[in-house]
Amino acid sequence: MTASDTPPVAVIGATGQQGRAVVDALLGADVAVRALVRDPGSSAARALAGRGVELVQADQEDGTSLTQGLADVSALFFMTTFAAPDGTNGEVRRGSTVAEAAARAEVPHVVYSSVGGAERHTGIPHFESKRRVEERLSGLVRATFLRPTFFMDNLLPQLTPGADGTVVVRLPLAPDVPLQMVAVRDIGTAAGRLLTDPGAVDGDAVEIAGDELTLDQVAEGVARAYGRPARYEAVPVEALGDDTDLQAMFRWFATVPSYRADLAATRRLVPDVSDLATWLGRQEGRQQP
Repeated sequence: MTASDTPPVAVIGATGQQGRAVVDALLGADVAVRALVRDPGSSAARALAGRGVELVQADQEDGTSLTQGLADVSALFFMTTFAAPDGTNGEVRRGSTVAEAAARAEVPHVVYSSVGGAERHTGIPHFESKRRVEERLSGLVRATFLRPTFFMDNLLPQLTPGADGTVVVRLPLAPDVPLQMVAVRDIGTAAGRLLTDPGAVDGDAVEIAGDELTLDQVAEGVARAYGRPARYEAVPVEALGDDTDLQAMFRWFATVPSYRADLAATRRLVPDVSDLATWLGRQEGRQQP
């Protein structure tokens, strides 16, 4: 059976970081993909079309366009973000709009990319907002919650060159605190598996990670990957300025254990899941600090 023989999987956010990873995983498994995009004429959307992805114009703020775009799909992947002027309130509103549209379109299964710890009452605003989206989905559709840990991909902006040529890793976290992390590529692979095999995990949620390291160990891994000295420098959480959301997140990271990924379940979903060393080895094409 080929991709053309089965209904497509819908992906909202297919031009973004996670969405692209999901599209890659689905196309790699010969699964037809329908991307719901705000602007089908954008260069990113046209690139998807060039790979055989069906484009449908839809917006997370417009329930009617979402319902129409989700007609006759086999499953849906989406995520939400608080990185907009309306913050976490807007995130909850948009997530609820997608959930309600999926229910109206009778989507058989929804995979929502949430965050590790969403169900554990962390008090972190953008974790709590994702939990509210989870709760809205649970009341309307069959859903699986994919809960990734810290993104390895978010480490790259934290690597800066020191005056002596040393690569310096800086985060507002003590150097000996373990932090679970996962590559965005592997989030996409895990989501792709769940979209095509909803029974791949027990229950309705799975927290995923590919590695668990202290920041000192991260610096050691960076040194090995780049062939240059590297060190970790912890900065005070106040360095985040008036961003109380991120301050709350890094304070939570310091309460061990914070993330509690199911490493065995992760490996069942992503047999070749990347540890940090493997992931760093794939970054050769990116500019080094």
